[in-house]
Amino acid sequence: MNDVPANLPRTAGDLRAAGHLPRSVKQELHDNLLAKLRAGEDAWPGIVGFSRTVLPQLERALLAGHDVVLLGERGQGKTRLLRTLAGLLDEWTPVIEGAELAEHPLDPITPESRRRAAELGDALPVTWRHRDERYTEKLATPDTSVGDLIGDVDPVKVAEGRSLGDPETIHFGLVPRAHRGIVAINELPDLAERIQVALLNVMEERDIQVRGYTLRLPLDVLLVSTANPEDYTNRGRIITPLKDRFGAEIRTHYPLDVESEIAVVRQEAHLVAEVGEPLLEVLARFVRNLRESPVIDQRSGVSARFAVAAAETVGAAALRRSALTGEEPAVARPVDLDAVPAVLRGKLEFEPGEEGRETEHLVHLLRRAVAETARSRFAGLDLLPLADAVESGHLVSTGERVPGKDVLAALPELPVLHDVAARAGVGPDEPAGRIAAAVELALESLFLSRKLAKDSDDGTTVYGR
Repeated sequence: MNDVPANLPRTAGDLRAAGHLPRSVKQELHDNLLAKLRAGEDAWPGIVGFSRTVLPQLERALLAGHDVVLLGERGQGKTRLLRTLAGLLDEWTPVIEGAELAEHPLDPITPESRRRAAELGDALPVTWRHRDERYTEKLATPDTSVGDLIGDVDPVKVAEGRSLGDPETIHFGLVPRAHRGIVAINELPDLAERIQVALLNVMEERDIQVRGYTLRLPLDVLLVSTANPEDYTNRGRIITPLKDRFGAEIRTHYPLDVESEIAVVRQEAHLVAEVGEPLLEVLARFVRNLRESPVIDQRSGVSARFAVAAAETVGAAALRRSALTGEEPAVARPVDLDAVPAVLRGKLEFEPGEEGRETEHLVHLLRRAVAETARSRFAGLDLLPLADAVESGHLVSTGERVPGKDVLAALPELPVLHDVAARAGVGPDEPAGRIAAAVELALESLFLSRKLAKDSDDGTTVYGR
């Protein structure tokens, strides 16, 4: 919990004496974003790969005071991007203490708060709300009701003696309770069309109407949402009047280069073992190959979560191997990549007609990613001495029960092995597992370029003539 600083005003009179003036949430975002841009600060911590594409468009939309819909395939970071918006709000904002909505002490909007402000005047008690509490998120589901979003009559309040015509019998929904904050609706097209209609007044007139009540609340909210392009025609659609009320529709995308893909994995993955840069590069290239493959349903997309889960799976395979062999520290090697196709096949949607060949396609694309990474890492390096050594009888065995030191012990002392390790970012004095990971990548590269043979059986792989 965030502790409210003790020096902040505690009554409406103190607030007014301090020169505090109410600002709309959109003006607040405008001012704070502009200040960060002028100061050269990062307004979007944790967002990777959008700096030249999505973020400039979003910044223009916020500076213009527009509500925003982010449109893109699954796993492109839309929700993560929306959640960073809270960081552009003031750290603390004053609200009327005890009020049902987050009303400004100098600008109450509900009948009860206006009555209290008139009775108490400058003595109206003030409390402070942290910006994290001013971001509200709702996952749109088909069973979402108007009462959930806007509000409904509260039977408990009616039972207490209030008449049905009393506006104070209303139980406010999610949107009014986000007054002076940000409302994010994920997967907006999943809302039934009649529910989307209830948002029209919120977006244009900035008020709500509940069951014919004449209560009109001048709500102050920024409405942002996400949608997948296919949702317009498959599960549902954003109704035309609601689309028209969004000031900006911004297309998101997957990382545009390998470096950004690796950065996303490194940032998001919770790795239980060490996964080196070369293997992260393999997984990044693998995901990019999947996004270009004609056998994958590209309308569904290949989520960034796939690459994250792949890295975590490789780390788990390395940890298991470490437990079986007693090798420390647990370091992932190319042999651990074999776990990826079988474990993560279900996260992908394949085109019709590819039934039964899913694993075959994934193995092929993964090998291609290994070959591309090896070419990038070992460009200009002559690996033939390594191939000659293996062909002359120094067979190399690897697998889930083979520690890294055994992989290295199978080979003679070769200068090229030091070069291979250096290209993989590994020093000569580092643990055997890290050096073995680089050597295995070189061996797999020689196999894929048909300079070595490889035989796999019962969890053990042998590189040889």
